[in-house]
Amino acid sequence: MSDATLHATGRSPDDFAVQIADQVESFLVAVTEVAKGDEPGSAVPFLLLEVSQLLLAGGRLGAHEDILPDERYEPDPGPEPDVDDLRENLARLLEPVDVYSEVFDPYEPRKAPVPARISDDLADVMADLRHGMAHYRAGRTTEALWWWQFSYFSNWGSTASATLRALHSVLAHVRLNQPLQELDGLDTDQAAIGDETLEFEAGQVMAEEIGGQLGLGTLK
Repeated sequence: MSDATLHATGRSPDDFAVQIADQVESFLVAVTEVAKGDEPGSAVPFLLLEVSQLLLAGGRLGAHEDILPDERYEPDPGPEPDVDDLRENLARLLEPVDVYSEVFDPYEPRKAPVPARISDDLADVMADLRHGMAHYRAGRTTEALWWWQFSYFSNWGSTASATLRALHSVLAHVRLNQPLQELDGLDTDQAAIGDETLEFEAGQVMAEEIGGQLGLGTLK
């Protein structure tokens, strides 16, 4: 068995793989705990912190030279852990602000925003990270780093970035005492939505109300 396991005594804490794995593991544990719903009042700020820290690891992976796996074909990491329960728990916890609008690719001209869910995004990121963690725990360090780097560029990097913007927006509306438009009628099954849809005809939900539901404090 390789020594490529979390907190292995033979590995230097300065080792790149150990640092990335620790940040990934921290995110996996933290989001799992938030999804339990034991402390709903701190859910949004805590998720904002954890996603921010994860994206630091992603930035390091992105800036690193291309990591090539040891084997031509990816070894089977075993059955993929189910994230449906986590997704559903997060959806219930974040219900007032779960749905948001996102531009998928800012470099594609005139691309309309699309609806997304924070709960879906976090579950997808968790699935990608757990896949790499299975390799890491099995001692396949290079395979884990390759997967985390590849999936950072192909999926979880952009997904986590969009989630970070949504979480930041929620807190900004609350802390700055700004109205937050209600997302009634915004359906994540829609392929795309235009400017008229984004005007949301449902009216206003004050930041005070959102803050109260999420336990962020009452604004005066």
